[in-house]
Amino acid sequence: MHIYIVFAHPSKNSFTHKVLLSFCAGLAETHHTYEIGDLYALNFKPDMDEEQYKREMDWDHPLAPVPEDVLEEQEKVNRADGLVFIYPVWWSDCPAKLKGWFDRVWSYGFAYVYGESKERTSQVKPKKALVICPAGHTVELLNETGIAQSMRCIMLQDRLQNVGIREAHMEILGGMTEGGEEQARKNLARAYELGKTFFK
Repeated sequence: MHIYIVFAHPSKNSFTHKVLLSFCAGLAETHHTYEIGDLYALNFKPDMDEEQYKREMDWDHPLAPVPEDVLEEQEKVNRADGLVFIYPVWWSDCPAKLKGWFDRVWSYGFAYVYGESKERTSQVKPKKALVICPAGHTVELLNETGIAQSMRCIMLQDRLQNVGIREAHMEILGGMTEGGEEQARKNLARAYELGKTFFK
């Protein structure tokens, strides 16, 4: 099986990058193939320009051309059997570059299209997705404050299940601010296990 991993963090010295490496090591244990889309390394443009905006509003032409960088990402998505998103929790959500990835890559005609009877369909092929989020706060605190619920609602329900991905799960690797090396070790072990069991 093949996985497309969308990675969003500006530093390769970050804990989030260590999570990526641990997850990929787990995937390698089960001989799955994967491709990493490092949005910062790709210098992916997150903001939609006026030309693409006008295209998105023209619902009569769902097959109208999209920008080349968007098309490349859509092709990576549809080469995959599963999608994985790895990013840090910043202000209760993903980094702006990843939000912009959804704004632009989940384009009309690809992520959703309305037919003559107004039914909504999607051309996104993968039906399984995993979201891994290192966070400074503990998972308990994020649950108590409602932030975790909000994160899951937006990422899983709106951005993933809403485009036809039936199985979507979010794993918050929390406690990084106060947890020290022991918490980091636990979180990296969990990332490895998530990679190892992704298709089980």
